[in-house]
Amino acid sequence: MDGKVSIIGAGNVGATLAQMAVQSGLSDVVLFDIVEGMPQGKALDIQEACPLWRSSARIKGTNYYGDTANSDIIVITAGFPRKPGMSRDDLLFMNAEVIKKTVQSVAGTSPEAIIIVITNPMDAMTYLAWKASGFQPGRVIGMGGVLDSTRLRAFVSMELGVSPADVEALVLGGHGDQMVPLPEYTTVKGVPVTELLSEEKINSIMERTKNGGAEIVSYLKTGSAYYAPAASTFEMIRSVLLDERRLLPCAAHLKGEYGFTDIYAGVPVVLGKSGVEKVVELKLPDSRRLMFEKSVHAVKELINKLEGRK
Repeated sequence: MDGKVSIIGAGNVGATLAQMAVQSGLSDVVLFDIVEGMPQGKALDIQEACPLWRSSARIKGTNYYGDTANSDIIVITAGFPRKPGMSRDDLLFMNAEVIKKTVQSVAGTSPEAIIIVITNPMDAMTYLAWKASGFQPGRVIGMGGVLDSTRLRAFVSMELGVSPADVEALVLGGHGDQMVPLPEYTTVKGVPVTELLSEEKINSIMERTKNGGAEIVSYLKTGSAYYAPAASTFEMIRSVLLDERRLLPCAAHLKGEYGFTDIYAGVPVVLGKSGVEKVVELKLPDSRRLMFEKSVHAVKELINKLEGRK
């Protein structure tokens, strides 16, 4: 394999993502965790499935950060998951320490890597990862927008009884309760969803999208979503490794786009081998722009809390 993807955190998201990456055959994988034996066992289990997948990829489970050296992509899933009644923001200080230690442990030995952050609260953690890495901002990206948009696509397809492959959608803003689903940019095979569903039904779907993660947490009780987050991250990995230059909604660093600077927020980007190659600025209705601004300010407040604690 030409590529190397290192996944930090061998929990549900990390292990599922490792399976997807190895099964695809696109890259070799390093699965890291601080729990002795867990990444080794999961990696061996995945490796033993490779003959059935006809995949030549190799995977190594490890407790040693040095094994991640010279990675093309580093995915950070490590951190504390949400529990029922918790918001993503409740994890702020708990996961900030995890992110800083992780990035400081891997960035120096993979100086050309693209970092993808999954850990919540994701936008603030992505900003923190960027600061800790010393990388160019376009090489540190948050996953949330892809996940939020695929949830919206799924809910629309479920409501209409159509293939989810025919649904396209965008969700902007922070990966939290104030995210901004965009019905204006939601279509089914090119047909605007506004022509297919009532305003009441659309608003209901948009609200369900905002609470998509919490809905799953309420069912699981002792954990949070992992299949869709892993699949969303793999979509990003594939776009980078193959230089597909996909237009995907990701948490990206803004330098004046949408009226914001020095902040990470979910926006459409062109994602290729060098990371974020372009931020696409959309024309938003005034109501959506106000919602977007409110969402980004909520991310800023989290970052201010982190910086105030230094």
